[in-house]
Amino acid sequence: MAKKDNISVFKAALDNFLAPVSDLLNADEVSEILINGPDEIFVEKKGKLVRVSNTFADEDSLRAAVNNIAQSVGRRINDEEPRLDARLPDGSRIHAVIPPCSRKGTTVSIRKFFKSEMTFKKYVQLGAITPEAAQFLDASMRLGKNILVSGGTGSGKTTLLGLLCGRIPVGQRIIVIEDSSELKVDYEHVVFFETRMADDQGKGEVSIQDLVKSSLRLRPDRIIVGEVRSGEALDLIQAMNTGHKGCMGTVHANAPTEAMVRLEALAQSSDSKISEKALVMQIASAVDMVVQVNRYQDGSRKVSHITEVVGLTESGKYITEDIYTIERMVRQEDGTLQGELTAAGNEPTFLEEMIDNGIPLPKSGFKKAA
Repeated sequence: MAKKDNISVFKAALDNFLAPVSDLLNADEVSEILINGPDEIFVEKKGKLVRVSNTFADEDSLRAAVNNIAQSVGRRINDEEPRLDARLPDGSRIHAVIPPCSRKGTTVSIRKFFKSEMTFKKYVQLGAITPEAAQFLDASMRLGKNILVSGGTGSGKTTLLGLLCGRIPVGQRIIVIEDSSELKVDYEHVVFFETRMADDQGKGEVSIQDLVKSSLRLRPDRIIVGEVRSGEALDLIQAMNTGHKGCMGTVHANAPTEAMVRLEALAQSSDSKISEKALVMQIASAVDMVVQVNRYQDGSRKVSHITEVVGLTESGKYITEDIYTIERMVRQEDGTLQGELTAAGNEPTFLEEMIDNGIPLPKSGFKKAA
């Protein structure tokens, strides 16, 4: 049976298992469904959470639905393994936790997969980034700058990472490594790797760190890690420092400087015995820029900082300079927040490199508005 037919069959089964919320599964405006027990269901629409009237008959029917989904994707969820984390055939993500770990009853999150393709042009039109800042990121990708995309949960890190991958110059080999394949990359030569959980006997696990190490032996030009969350941080940093220009990854952090500290903490969890001083020096040398994305109270997602990492202080603190920032977000009468990236007044240290490569970004574009 073709892959498309498999997805159709599974979708029909999913609608059956989750009949009380099937209308939400099929609603284009709903991006995530959050089930907090049989009687309490929320959805995310345009970045905002809204409670809906849908309910399951009781805890047993909700639990049965989750059990059926787990079996359909070759997983199990029971008292010994009270958590389910899986990717559905259509690309959607499901995570569930059952009692007694979940006190309100079986708790489920379904993050839906959307087929609509985001482009840098659409990203600009949505107000997530200004044309000038998008042009600067485009230039940074052409020059092979190592970029860390930072943000909170649901801020749009993966979306932005995919857009940046699409701006990589032609003729390169990209290896993308993820826990579950979510990244959409519009590029000719790209290899996708996905981690594997251990089996019932605790064997066969393949981690992101394992895949990063393998990728280094597969002649990559750029390594992209969907989310850096453990010891693979050190392997990615070392790849950045050994001639693999233009590597990227995402981290959970609320500010560019916090992202650097987060990356350092993750790298320290590696089995390597590298000293703290050597690690900090490697990170400062490896990461060229941090792009911060935020989700705001009105549900909008925007790039809030594009920050260059320029070195270390004598005491070992990271020196960063904002190239673009959102200084203020002003609430409008309709409840939306208004604000956009503006030049912070700092020229990137690689401005001459851009000029030498024929990238037309004038110095005046980095001056802070009066």
